[in-house]
Amino acid sequence: MFKTLDDLNLSEKRVLLRGDLNVPIADGKITDATRIERLAPTIMELCGKGAKVIVMSHFGRPKGKIVPEMSLAPVARALSAVLGGKAVAFAPDCVGAEAASVIERLESGGVALLENLRFHPGEEANDPAFASELAKLGDAYVNDAFSAAHRAHASTEAIARLLPAAAGRAMQSELEALTAALETPAHPVIALVGGAKVSSKLDVLGNLVSRVDAIIIGGGMANTFLNARGIDVGASLCEHDLADTVREIEVKAKAAGCEILLPVDGVVAAKFEAGAPSRTVAIDAAPSDMMILDVGPDSVAELNAKLANCKTLLWNGPLGAFEIPPFDAGTVAVAREAGRLTQAGGMVSVAGGGDTVAALNHAGVADQFTYVSTAGGAFLEWLEGKTLPGVAALEK
Repeated sequence: MFKTLDDLNLSEKRVLLRGDLNVPIADGKITDATRIERLAPTIMELCGKGAKVIVMSHFGRPKGKIVPEMSLAPVARALSAVLGGKAVAFAPDCVGAEAASVIERLESGGVALLENLRFHPGEEANDPAFASELAKLGDAYVNDAFSAAHRAHASTEAIARLLPAAAGRAMQSELEALTAALETPAHPVIALVGGAKVSSKLDVLGNLVSRVDAIIIGGGMANTFLNARGIDVGASLCEHDLADTVREIEVKAKAAGCEILLPVDGVVAAKFEAGAPSRTVAIDAAPSDMMILDVGPDSVAELNAKLANCKTLLWNGPLGAFEIPPFDAGTVAVAREAGRLTQAGGMVSVAGGGDTVAALNHAGVADQFTYVSTAGGAFLEWLEGKTLPGVAALEK
């Protein structure tokens, strides 16, 4: 198990809080403040306990050099707004005298934001000397950045060995949700794994077949599975060279008693563009000059019937090319049913990955799932069964 804020005495302490404030910015304005909003409860709790809160984060990929347009200065203003107008001091560096001076001026319950960690090459190198410079600025360390937990960096891994360390509330929620979904789930467990390519999800599928009762394969990935079963998928996106690999996954799944569910019908079109003429065909009747771009209504009915008995659902990736209507219909219909079943209390649903969050928001059901992770790479590596360095460093 890992330590939480409940395990540390933080009154009057300088607390180094690792967040993920790598938010999208256009024309100097933040276009999605979700990550800032998720960090706010931990900041407010620490302030309430009388701690001096020193927030640190990466931003973009400056590769160890100072890149002015990757400064966290605009994020300090947004953080202040999310905290209800609370003052947030900004330090023009994340180590050294300038950072120390800003922190020294903080009162109990005050908040400071340090400049981009990745302006220093020692951050991504997990350099002990750089971690030591960071650690000098605090008395305790709290990690609330699950989305950066798959990286062994100085601010996520090395520093946790130098100071009393704990998980923040967002990290704690994420770890509790993920543990409940994969380590100690209620059965039957179904995983919905979608997306364009099987090649990017091989490790995920390899881990899940021995842990879940059924896997629904969606998106372009389904075409590769259908092709491996000898079904002609026309002009659809398909990794023909992975047929043998996919057959091996199917053999492994069968041996583990894990059912693989593929579409029984599909929506086809000659072009992937809004308003392109489309029609529904049986999955083995795709015309040679057309692409399968979504699952059809029979597939939706079959999947929703399957979900009716599901106790735990893991969702990663869409069922079709949901970005362009009408190819969003399958993803939206199944997502809404999963949300309805979750709200009715019959199912625990955990979803994650960039496309997945966008698809569930598009369907209007992200807030109906038990937990939606905003972590892309970390969520995928967790699904692959890998140890995440930033989490391992917090374990008691």
